[in-house]
Amino acid sequence: MPENKLLVLSFEFAVAIVNLADNVKMPKSSYMTEQLARAGTSVGANIYEAQYAQSKKDFISKLEIALKEANETGYWLKLLYETHRIDEQTYKNTERLCGNIRRLLIASCKTAKERS
Repeated sequence: MPENKLLVLSFEFAVAIVNLADNVKMPKSSYMTEQLARAGTSVGANIYEAQYAQSKKDFISKLEIALKEANETGYWLKLLYETHRIDEQTYKNTERLCGNIRRLLIASCKTAKERS
């Protein structure tokens, strides 16, 4: 059985988000890093949950939630970067991963909707 690229990427992304959040040095950033960690790990959790959806509608809903969480994650990443809590390289690498997942989610949602 071929590996599901979205599942693999979203798990790798969650690991990157956890590591990033754990390494933000400024203690006053905790509210931002907590939001980043929640949104960033939720992306993969919803993608995993979609694999056992009860219906096509439920499947699409889970993927759309994952997409919303990916968009929110992008917001927190940008805010952490613009407020100098993370460096440019970390921001660009993590945002690139997030963008790849968003594109796959958009395509997956579109395909699932066309097939339903």
